[in-house]
Amino acid sequence: MPTDPVRYVRVKTGGVPFAPATRAYGNIAILGLVDPPATPPDDFVQPNVPTLIVDTGVARRIATGPLGDAVATALVQEPGPSEVWAVRLTDATSASLDAAFAEVATLDVQLVALADTPLVNTAAAGATAVPTPAIVRLAEHVSAPAGDGLERMGIAMLRKGDADPAVVSGTLVTDRMVYMAHKSDEDVAAAVAGTIAGYEPHVSLLLKKVKVSSGAFSAADILKINGSEGKDSGGPGGFGVNWLVDPPLIPGAGVYLGEGYTGDHGPGAKKYIDMVRTVDDITFRLKAQLIASIGNLRISRSGLRGLVAEMETVLEPLRRAEVIDSYEIVVPILVLLDKPQPSPVEEGLILKARTERAAEAMVKVVYAGAIHRINIALNFE
Repeated sequence: MPTDPVRYVRVKTGGVPFAPATRAYGNIAILGLVDPPATPPDDFVQPNVPTLIVDTGVARRIATGPLGDAVATALVQEPGPSEVWAVRLTDATSASLDAAFAEVATLDVQLVALADTPLVNTAAAGATAVPTPAIVRLAEHVSAPAGDGLERMGIAMLRKGDADPAVVSGTLVTDRMVYMAHKSDEDVAAAVAGTIAGYEPHVSLLLKKVKVSSGAFSAADILKINGSEGKDSGGPGGFGVNWLVDPPLIPGAGVYLGEGYTGDHGPGAKKYIDMVRTVDDITFRLKAQLIASIGNLRISRSGLRGLVAEMETVLEPLRRAEVIDSYEIVVPILVLLDKPQPSPVEEGLILKARTERAAEAMVKVVYAGAIHRINIALNFE
């Protein structure tokens, strides 16, 4: 006999709760050429067929040559990437690059690099430095409008020993690119891509370790790369190019990122890698959270307050984790709906929003960037 024979309200639950999509932040695509052995293995990478590789030995077995070496270099970074996709180029022609980038455009990756490809190829003495066409194509690829969640950054290295940032000009000047000066015989672009991929978007890349060998730049070289920095300079300099360094204040030997600049250092630009990655991350989180509201929430007081609440569920955890310092959400139509007696003009705006079924929302986010320089005045008396 049931213990509770009378139930005045019966509710049977069902369905699956909505879970917003998540965006990876540590996936890499590396494009490059291979040197096929006389008898390639059955699983050897094919041209323009993205291949997921998770092991350094596999990388060098199924993609022998520059592509496999670059993938292996990215994989050994600590912390390292979540996924590395190898995309084999048919040859070094523009048509081959276009076909490969068309495949990369559909991949869920956030970082893209070209295997063993310096920003400037070896030129004759006194010749004008001309950017490698493949790197120009990479910059165009990462700067082009992308679908939701497909925003990405490109990583490129200067020629070994180059310390002149002037080659970063024209379409190469973009906050979607990261440029590295180095003195290494290894694929620094792949190594730095692996390093960036190992950190959450809001983490500054300054002084993060890179598992690669590199000689040291002189003070004059770094001054040329970065510009002058005095105590009254207002902060870090920078011309859009980073460098590798082994700081004497860090115990032991190692190679670290000397800065975390993007390729754009102009006024109002997103100058730092973590800024670009964080904006991409927050933008995707908001879109993923709000997609369930489309077609469901109404342009009413309760509906628009629900819209604000949905955005707060994304931004408030980031504020508590100190990824962002603060945020503010304004929905103009909600402000008008809350007025006891809207004017005829305001009533017209409300009617227009309801007729067009579009509600504008403005979100202001204050990003809490990491410290990159500390000036100390030490006085002895």
